[in-house]
Amino acid sequence: MEVETPALGSTTVTDPSIESLGVHDRTGRAWYLQTSPEFAMKRLIAAGSGSIYQITRAFRDGERGRHHNPEFSILEWYRVGFDHHRLIDDVDALLDRVLGPGTSSRITYREAFSRHLNLDPFTAAMTELHDACESSGFASRAAAATRDECLDHLLAAAVQPALGSGRVYLLEFPASQAALARIRTGPPEVAERFELYIDGVEVANGYHELRDAVELRGRMRQDVETRRETARPAPALDERLLAAHEAGLPACAGVAVGFDRLVMLAGRYRTLCEVLAFPDDAA
Repeated sequence: MEVETPALGSTTVTDPSIESLGVHDRTGRAWYLQTSPEFAMKRLIAAGSGSIYQITRAFRDGERGRHHNPEFSILEWYRVGFDHHRLIDDVDALLDRVLGPGTSSRITYREAFSRHLNLDPFTAAMTELHDACESSGFASRAAAATRDECLDHLLAAAVQPALGSGRVYLLEFPASQAALARIRTGPPEVAERFELYIDGVEVANGYHELRDAVELRGRMRQDVETRRETARPAPALDERLLAAHEAGLPACAGVAVGFDRLVMLAGRYRTLCEVLAFPDDAA
């Protein structure tokens, strides 16, 4: 079922890797342009909507570049009863319709790092990660980078460009990078999430969705603490989302697809601004 959720909300994500754009109304009350429709869509699912989708606008601060724009279109959907593996099949079926029939491959986070960097992201010592980062141009020691910051850099700088052409699904991220995905016990513990890359461009991010309200609150509180430690805005927790989980979120999997990037790839363009009538420098 197609749904529509607000682009402006009273709360926003706590994820330290995502920055929201905030506004104030005439009373001084703070509002946020939504970084994705995820929270509202999960509230609908918890209320009994069943499987849902929408194409909407989303907003993220600081996202500018060849494949980024502060305002963008997002296609997001949730399948009740699916896990992330079945959802990948769903994504592939959509891509066959949009881009034409094609083949895809699946590789774990661990396999990708081993193949392209010759290191194990789960067991490598920090000295190994720092050495790899500094070899690729990131002074991680001087920046006092954390383990996840080092891994994020290596993924973007070394692994992602080496994934090759076509559709590649990267699965089983470290548990510390689960965001709102379920965690599968190990060893090692891994997040039941995936990212899709097409010709080296990240296009989608999907989860086998976390349903535990206590775990969700704990993750969000940790996000807030991380934000405070780095002197960044720390929004209040979304109590309505937490209440929806407490009421009972059905087992489901969800994915967000960068719609503008999909159009870019379908049209064989190199940059996002080529498919946007009003990119940020012309808006």
